[in-house]
Amino acid sequence: MTINRELFIGGKDVPAASGRRADDISPVTGGVFATVAAAGPEDITRAVDAADAAFPAWAAVSPFARRKILLDAAGLLESRAGEAADLMAGEVGGTRGWAHFNVGLAANMFREAAAAVTAPRGNVLSAQKEGALGMAVREPVGVVAAFAPWNAPVILGVRAVAAPLAAGNTVVLKPSEDAPLACGLFVADVLREAGLPDGVLNVITNDPADAAATAENLIADPRVRAVNFTGSTEVGRIIGTHAARHIKPALLELGGKNSIIVLDDADLDYAVDAAAFGVFMNAGQICMSGDRVLVHRSLAEEFTRRFTAKVESLPSGGPDEPTTVVGPLISAGAARRVAALVEDAVGKGATVLTGGGEPDGAHYPATVLTDVPAGADLYGTEAFGPLCVIAAFDDDDQAVALANDTDNGLTCGILTENGTHGLRVARRVRTGIVHVNDQSVADEPHAPFGGFKNSGYGRFGGQWGVESFSNLRWITLATRHAHYPF
Repeated sequence: MTINRELFIGGKDVPAASGRRADDISPVTGGVFATVAAAGPEDITRAVDAADAAFPAWAAVSPFARRKILLDAAGLLESRAGEAADLMAGEVGGTRGWAHFNVGLAANMFREAAAAVTAPRGNVLSAQKEGALGMAVREPVGVVAAFAPWNAPVILGVRAVAAPLAAGNTVVLKPSEDAPLACGLFVADVLREAGLPDGVLNVITNDPADAAATAENLIADPRVRAVNFTGSTEVGRIIGTHAARHIKPALLELGGKNSIIVLDDADLDYAVDAAAFGVFMNAGQICMSGDRVLVHRSLAEEFTRRFTAKVESLPSGGPDEPTTVVGPLISAGAARRVAALVEDAVGKGATVLTGGGEPDGAHYPATVLTDVPAGADLYGTEAFGPLCVIAAFDDDDQAVALANDTDNGLTCGILTENGTHGLRVARRVRTGIVHVNDQSVADEPHAPFGGFKNSGYGRFGGQWGVESFSNLRWITLATRHAHYPF
């Protein structure tokens, strides 16, 4: 049965002013999973109207009341985990395990945001004038435009709104056209049930053909005072340009070209398991996925043999099959894109160790390549699919050079049994995140999450997330009359 949803504006489910609708296509069946209202410019204005009208009252809500809503949302989200799993399976082909991981982490993001509501924010400053008191105070900015992607829809839908709401802002959320339910309307449903006042969160869905215009119109509204976007570097560059044009701060968490480095002192069995997880979790459709596995030459032959065997054994299939590890990609087009990267690399000299070939609809087999030359498209392009490249290195200097040979800088995993050795290498890798003796995929709600170079700027998570969506003001109080020269 097809799900039908409207826009969520001012606490109500409302159709688009034009009456237009858009199809939400399932990668599993290729058919219509849901239809959603297709917002136009007048709907964007209505959503910002609602958010702007709700802002003064929400900013004035007591911190304890605001915290309770976010804590209640966390519990409600966990209670609706089955619904989230069904949505993710139908909309994005997410496996049940991946969906439940999304719910668990997103619930803790709500809890971390709730904790941040009552955390100390600001500083008492020294003042030049005798008897004066200076304060640096953080206050909400107003309306935040938030953009959430489809690949980890519940996590990233919640992350787009939790810190802005905790800071006292109101939000207009535009979820991905590929997951308007799971990363947008479902999140709004949970917060509505938790008691979030009308207008504090608004969700606009749109036709894919209108995506660029929707984003531009939303950011351009003068009442929108800050922007956050998670998604590809290509689109993030456009979002950042729009924000800069209107002098609005933007937090951009963008794509990665991440490495998993296996040092010569790594435990080989652990390294194989860790790398397989870091590369193929959610069929490689994670911004933190390991595109490149860099292995010390002394271990390369044995690691490659074991890793290839491990990858060949990974179960693939539909998202509802409990054993599935490598499920469908977001679309048949995404699978064809991965196939094209493999074909180009092989045509330029790369070797397929396992996988490869033509896609089957939205499915592409788990694939491992080696000997990928610098001229191949895959060398610098984010795979964003069940695909990785193995390369050998001779020493730490070469490992660091290979890891840094990318325009991106999101995350890195360094596998070693020697923490001191791993930390030395970690300090030289130019990424926003590094995990020593672990793979590249990890997210914790209290940690500063974000990238470097073309992987974006700004940080989600904990106090850093709240600071990203607040305005730092300098306020002084003079306790005695000043003397002026005239």
